[in-house]
This record gives sequence, structure tokens and C-alpha cells, in this order.
Amino acid sequence: MKIVVLMGSPNADGSTAILAGEFMRGAREAGHDVEMINVCRANIHPCTGCVRCGYEGPCVQKDGMEEVRRKLLSCDMVVFATPLYYYGMSAQLKTTIDRFCAFNSSLNSRRLKSALITVAWNDDDWTFEALSAHYKTLVRYINFRDMGTVLGRGCGTPAQTKRSRYTKEAYTLGRSLG
Repeated sequence: MKIVVLMGSPNADGSTAILAGEFMRGAREAGHDVEMINVCRANIHPCTGCVRCGYEGPCVQKDGMEEVRRKLLSCDMVVFATPLYYYGMSAQLKTTIDRFCAFNSSLNSRRLKSALITVAWNDDDWTFEALSAHYKTLVRYINFRDMGTVLGRGCGTPAQTKRSRYTKEAYTLGRSLG
């Protein structure tokens, strides 16, 4: 299986990267081809809402989103990796997802598998409610097949994350993919 991880953390050595790395390690050990796209470093502009794409492209903006489009339309699974920012995903990942509208129909028909990997400093039981609801809605709307989530509570620093149970959860999720 070909997997694309959309890395939505601007911190290359942070907690999100640690969990995404463990997921990728597990998936590779299971024989999958895994590639990460760091959307925080990509030149991706916000959707302007012009709808000149007709929801099936091409987008009038000529930026790094074309590479994301090409890779998502040729993979079997997409993984959204993001820190929790004010109870939602990072702006960089949200900007990328908003641009899906230029290939909405093609993406919808792919029936890609998907997963969410996220971390937060706090560990309240409601910490991920808003992000989880957004992810579930995205899965439903785009016809993704959810393969699981890793909700890393109490992962405020890389040291905390490395000591947490979430590294194993991320690895196990990647390793378990059929």
C-alpha cells in the first residue's frame, strides 16, 4: 500500500514528528511504501473560494498544492499528522485540506484509507473533541475509510511524548495496516 503522511507541524523535531515517525516505521515494517509531505514547508496558499476549479481543477493558483494533489490521487492512504492548536488542526494542514476542493470529485472517488495522528499538551478527556469531530466529518464527506487515530494527550514536549504510550500506539497503527 502507498501511504502519504501530511505533516502539519512546523516543528520538525516535535511530538507530532515523533508519533508520525513511529507510525511510518511500523507501516514500513509491514511492507508499505510511506512518504511524508511537510505541508508547513510547502508553498501552499489558502483557497480563495473563486471556484474556477469547478471542484475538479485545475486550481488557478500555481503553488505546491499540485504535488500534494498528484500524490494523493496516486496513493492508497492519507495520514493527517498535526499538533492540536486551539482545539483544531494546525493552520498549515487546514490550508492544505481546504485546497482539496480543486480535486474534490477525484479524491472522493478514490475511497482512500485515512488516519489521524495528533498531540496536545493537556490531557483532559475533552481535549480532542473538536478535532476528532472535524476529522470524522472529513472522513464522511470525502469517503475516506478511517483506519484509526492516535490522540496523544499530555505530549507537550518531545521527552513527554517519547515516554508516553502513544509512540507504541502510533507504531502499532502503522504496523497493523493490511
